[in-house]
Amino acid sequence: MKINFTKMQGCANDYIYINCFDTIIKNPSKLAIKMSKRHFSVGSDGLVLICRSEVADAKMRMFNADGSEGKMCGNAIRCVGKYLYDKKIITKTLVTIETLSGIKYLDLHVTNNKVDKVTVNMGKAIFEVNKIPVVFSEKEMINAECEILGKKYNLTSVSMGNPHSVIYMDEIKDLDLDKIGPSFENNPIYPEKVNTEFCKVIDKNHLEMRVYERGSGETYACGTGACALVAASIKNKICNFNEDVYVKLLGGTLIINIDNSYNVLMTGPAELVYEGVYEYED
Repeated sequence: MKINFTKMQGCANDYIYINCFDTIIKNPSKLAIKMSKRHFSVGSDGLVLICRSEVADAKMRMFNADGSEGKMCGNAIRCVGKYLYDKKIITKTLVTIETLSGIKYLDLHVTNNKVDKVTVNMGKAIFEVNKIPVVFSEKEMINAECEILGKKYNLTSVSMGNPHSVIYMDEIKDLDLDKIGPSFENNPIYPEKVNTEFCKVIDKNHLEMRVYERGSGETYACGTGACALVAASIKNKICNFNEDVYVKLLGGTLIINIDNSYNVLMTGPAELVYEGVYEYED
């Protein structure tokens, strides 16, 4: 079988995008595993299907590199907005996208008739442990001590439609995430596994972050992770409400602004890498 695809990236968080308005992918999990293998295939952090929606302008389905389906991806949804506009599937700059974590609202920033960055209303950061979910004795898990691989860490748990664990450290550049990341991802206190953000605080408006994503391992960026980090930082009195916070990731910088009700706005780039045709046996 042959299928047309588009490779796009936001802060180097790269996904393969397939227009499913008139195409049916029978087994997207299997296809995600095949196409995402770096060096052996297209190579990516996962696969995104852009589908028709009865409640929004389009629907996004996102599959991690291991074939598991994710509820939401902040970097990917920006690229979905760019795809829809640049391909002239839509002509407006205020766009709604259906996801497994609800409808998200996008404001497309256009330069020379192409989208170059997108502001996404990511919804509300959630701290209730039963909604994340995380197994913990209190209503919220804020800066709570937990032992991983014989070492104690302080974790703050938050959901942006998917579960996150935020950890503050003096330095993050030398962390061996391939070694320690799986122990966080698969910790039994997170029944649906977890994305883990390792953060260094520069000042109240600048944070550095590395991320180990469930189903994908370390990635160059995670949009929902950056949102979770800033929300956790406000809870921990590091950052302030209603101020732009610049989150520096391995692949670039995202701007996060959170209001007093913990509603999150994320602004970041969306870039086309290339387009191609993938041939495979179903």
